Amino acid sequence: MSAPGLEPFAPEGVQWRRVSPRLATVQRIALLAWLLPIALVALVLAALLTWWVATAAVLALLLAAWGWWVVGRQVPAWGYAERDDDLLVTHGVLFKSIVVVPYGRLQFVDVQAGPLDRRFGIARVQLHTASPSTDAAVPGLPPEEAARLRDRLAARGEARLAGL
Repeated sequence: MSAPGLEPFAPEGVQWRRVSPRLATVQRIALLAWLLPIALVALVLAALLTWWVATAAVLALLLAAWGWWVVGRQVPAWGYAERDDDLLVTHGVLFKSIVVVPYGRLQFVDVQAGPLDRRFGIARVQLHTASPSTDAAVPGLPPEEAARLRDRLAARGEARLAGL
């Protein structure tokens, strides 16, 4: 057991903000949009050709069920926290990740939303830094929160960059 404050995925004094649960719905719809047609084609081919082609349909359905469960576990693990000098972004259940993006390293901030995202009222904030390995994204934010976070991060980035 580690000492308090030394846990890398639980920095001391950090208040995590979680993403919208609607992100799970969007991800599940996207998952089914890819796997259900594969299962249907496999079933049609099984009826026309030979029964063993139906195993592809069964595999696609099993993969869809597993993906449904994984999405339900992953979405609540997404979070972000604004600190004085940096933004923390965390995600992952089995393979946890935490990215620390210093405001002074931000080059620009994007807000993105595809048609399905807009339908369910969510957006993604993408952070770009000088090093692609420190880029981070926060998906599943309500559009108002995404706009607020974009503006706040851009302002903090400019303020920190001006001080260099």
